[in-house]
Amino acid sequence: MTLLTMCATQLAFPATKTMFSRILTSALFAGAAAGLIAALLQLYFVQPVLLHAELYEGGDLVHFGADPVTAHPELPGMFAEPVRDGLSIIFTMLTYTGYALALVALMSIAEQQGREINGRTGLLWGLAGFVAFHFAPGLSLAPEVPGVAAADVGVRQVWWTATVATAGVAMWLIAFGGNLVSYLIAAGLLIAPHVVGAPEPDTFAGPVPTEIGALFAARAFGIGMAAWVLLGSFAGYFWQAEGKRANAAA
Repeated sequence: MTLLTMCATQLAFPATKTMFSRILTSALFAGAAAGLIAALLQLYFVQPVLLHAELYEGGDLVHFGADPVTAHPELPGMFAEPVRDGLSIIFTMLTYTGYALALVALMSIAEQQGREINGRTGLLWGLAGFVAFHFAPGLSLAPEVPGVAAADVGVRQVWWTATVATAGVAMWLIAFGGNLVSYLIAAGLLIAPHVVGAPEPDTFAGPVPTEIGALFAARAFGIGMAAWVLLGSFAGYFWQAEGKRANAAA
């Protein structure tokens, strides 16, 4: 029995090593590519909105004053602060590589169950990731500009994590459940965190105009969706490519 176990382990180890290498390589390429694009989009579309909001937070601009305030102040351009912007790009690439590792690991499970994984189907995986990590929690806990009132950060993190987890399970049930009971459970999981309610501040305050806050939330959602769609497509493409390469080498 021991000899058979050792032989089985020796036979399985190369396959396990190949699978791990395939997951790691696919995630690194997909996460780095999607993260780089997401970071550049954020620097171009989101960072100016944040810099504009910081002018109100610091008191350089005042809303609802006696005199009208320009909606187009002079703001630093892209890479005006190369160190900060460069670190932001690196951090975003690392973040999306982490997302990619989780996504590709789930793709490997789905493929073992007979599901087709490629760049086209990966797009749907990306949309599911966007719903789980951005849209579901953002529905009640929207992206916020600096200076606005907010509940305790620890409580918000707990609610956000629980919402992402329930939404992720719901996306899996919708994709692979295949029956009415699974769909009903998924619907309940998507609704439950919002029925409980996201943590809210006791009072509302903030010097930033609502137009800036709305623009920030809209752009954060838009770029989040674009980044996740790209991440899913890249992950599916590289997963398929690495699978073909592994089969050719076998």
